[in-house]
Amino acid sequence: MEDDFEFDFSEDPKFSVERYEEMIRNQDQYFFDTQAFENIIDYYIEKNDPVKALQVVEYALSQHPFAVLFLIKQAQLFLVTNNLDKAFKALDKAETLEASEPDIYTLRGNIYEGLERHTDALENYERALSLSENRDEILLHMAYVYQNMSDYESAAKYLKRCLEHNMENQEALYELAFCYDVLDKQEESVAFYQQYIDTEPYSYAAWYNLGNAFNKLNHFEKAIDAYDYAILIKENFASAYFNKGNSLVHLDRFSEAIEVYKQTFEYEPPSADTYCAIGECYEKLEQMDEARKYYKKAVKMDPEQADAWFGIGVTLDFEERFFESLHFYKKALELDDKNPDFWFAIADAQYKLKQYEESEAAYEKVVEYNPTDIEAWLDYSSILFEQSKLNEAIEIIALGIKTNPEAAELYYRMVAYLFADGQYNEALAFLETALSTSPEKHYILFEYLPQLQENKIIIDIINRYNS
Repeated sequence: MEDDFEFDFSEDPKFSVERYEEMIRNQDQYFFDTQAFENIIDYYIEKNDPVKALQVVEYALSQHPFAVLFLIKQAQLFLVTNNLDKAFKALDKAETLEASEPDIYTLRGNIYEGLERHTDALENYERALSLSENRDEILLHMAYVYQNMSDYESAAKYLKRCLEHNMENQEALYELAFCYDVLDKQEESVAFYQQYIDTEPYSYAAWYNLGNAFNKLNHFEKAIDAYDYAILIKENFASAYFNKGNSLVHLDRFSEAIEVYKQTFEYEPPSADTYCAIGECYEKLEQMDEARKYYKKAVKMDPEQADAWFGIGVTLDFEERFFESLHFYKKALELDDKNPDFWFAIADAQYKLKQYEESEAAYEKVVEYNPTDIEAWLDYSSILFEQSKLNEAIEIIALGIKTNPEAAELYYRMVAYLFADGQYNEALAFLETALSTSPEKHYILFEYLPQLQENKIIIDIINRYNS
């Protein structure tokens, strides 16, 4: 048996591993320098074998008991194998030997971060920050801790510091955009990315985030310009194409949006979201066969894509195939049963199919989930009015007014219902309120009940407000 035979394997990592495994097979004992041990440990880590890596660490520590590097490796491996107590002990021992090693505090901060012990994590990251030259990753972790504490102002501050140390940290750029989004500070976001681009004009991530900020501010033309720069720098940037498509949709440039959405397929596999977005564009262009084709592609790829099922229903509804459309609306509803748009479409289809009771129940859901939907209140009450359920129609409009006291349309409709019910004084009182809210919308009253144009009292009151 060879005893304490020394090899210098630091120059050839593969040879180090081979000699180590030979030693284990032969039950020999060789001496390895620290670099060779590090190579062997990293080899087993890369092979996703933390147990063997830990065995090497223990052997390394038996030969190099004061090597802080191996205690840190040991703590990392204990963390991977979920032995947190042992990980903390290894780090404590490392700190005793070399308190100025920043990796000790970075790793301890990582563990505390995972345990959601935010204060302890931040204390360790601060200590690491004061000792380390590679600060951007530590600052990024500190930002994550603040995000987990829902302190997005502090998170943004640390992300900016991170970018000061490393202008090319793409992750920090995206996280900063997220923080600005949560804080609803899009103007500040625009200012930051424009300033950043002045320094780093070829940062595709900065142009992309600038585009997103413009999008949220409804500056769609500027957003498209920013996405174009991102694409110019990184041609295969699929997300930039997709978001550019969204901006074009907001500008009603649906044909252009379709082409841009399709360009994403050159750089990433098609997704259900993209198929659905293309379907919506064709729907807006009233090319229903094409729209339906892409919606079907979406649900084939992802049967949980509620918007695509809904889209198929919309295309059938457009073709007055109401019974068929109802089937697809209900498929969408199964996946998202609190979506007011789905309930509205179902209510409308059921009304067209003369399923009045079912339609009323569906409208009840619409106003429950979206009480600010003025059209829903008007349509719901209208179904009741058409069935001579005047009192119920008046009750529904009254509820709508209570929820939306600024909606002149509801007041005008109430005037129509009260006149139809013979409640003339009440009707005139509501007419005054409607006219004081929006006098220019008085035509709504006549659209619903044309015969009221012959009522001299009503015309005189309207003329008084519109003179």
